[in-house]
Amino acid sequence: MSVPSLARSPRSPMTPAAALSIAWFAAALGAGALGAFRTAPGAPPVAIGLAAGLPPLAALALALGSPRFRAWAGRLDLRFLTLLQTSRIAGLAFLALTAVHALPGGFAVPAGLGDVAIGLTAPLVALFVIGRSDRLYVAWTALGIADLVTAVTLGVLHSDSPAGVLYGDVGTDLMAALPMSLIPAFGVPFTLVAHILALVNLAERRAGDGR
Repeated sequence: MSVPSLARSPRSPMTPAAALSIAWFAAALGAGALGAFRTAPGAPPVAIGLAAGLPPLAALALALGSPRFRAWAGRLDLRFLTLLQTSRIAGLAFLALTAVHALPGGFAVPAGLGDVAIGLTAPLVALFVIGRSDRLYVAWTALGIADLVTAVTLGVLHSDSPAGVLYGDVGTDLMAALPMSLIPAFGVPFTLVAHILALVNLAERRAGDGR
């Protein structure tokens, strides 16, 4: 079953969701400027882990437990949620940094290539997949989520922490300092939340078709 035509007007930039996103970015920026994500050598990256993990977990909990949240997500513009993923072409920075040995290749190459692939295909998915193939959209979204989870996992494994079993001459310490800290503290959880909202939106629209 295909998604119905998305004729709703885009949400105003001044909606609470937009305001929350701006405040979220500002908080991540401020925390990075204060060095809140830096950890001592060998210490677990608790602060940046919480920043990356709590917002998606909260969105998932709301999606599973709140009909009101699901109804709100169902009114969002699915194409807009999809186009938010174009920001992931910033993954090119990972490839540039590993080329100058500022980040480990085992982390930066798969994370960078995965982000760029999702970022470049997002406009195509928004234009040609939405409204035509729910399965293809879900598959693309699953790849986008898997890329984010893989990147975070590899980042931890290459860090100078108790979990850094792949830590070598170059670690992922750079990701705890500005401007790179904005990626795990805002970019990753923001795009992951956008994926969750898109799936909820799709499910709500399909449920509406079945009524």
